Amino acid sequence: MAKLSLFERRRRRVRTALKSRAGAKPRLSVHRTGQHIYAQVIDDAQGKTIASASTLGGKSTGANVDAATQVGKDIAAAAQKAGVTSVVFDRGGFLFHGRVKALADAAREGGLEF
Repeated sequence: MAKLSLFERRRRRVRTALKSRAGAKPRLSVHRTGQHIYAQVIDDAQGKTIASASTLGGKSTGANVDAATQVGKDIAAAAQKAGVTSVVFDRGGFLFHGRVKALADAAREGGLEF
C-alpha cells in the first residue's frame, strides 16, 4: 500500500474525529481549489447531499476570501431552506484559516450552528 500524502492523512484524521462527535448531525464539507471553493451539507446516514453551494456560476466568482464568504452565506441559506440548522464542520485536509475560515464564519452568521 502506498504511503498517504500529508494532506490525505490530515483529511482522514479530521474525518475520524468528526465521526466520533457528530452523532446524527449532517456534515458541512468544504473543498477548495486554486480557482473555486465548494461547500456541501451531507447526511452520512443516508449518503445524500442535502444542500450545496460553490463559486461555479454563482453570485461570486474566483477563489478569494470574499467569494468564500458569499459561498458560506449561500450554504447557510440552502441548508436552512432544507430544514438543517445544526451541522458539524468538516474542513477536510485544509487548515482552518483564510478562505476556509471565512466560509465557516459566514455560515455561522447565516444561521448554521457548529
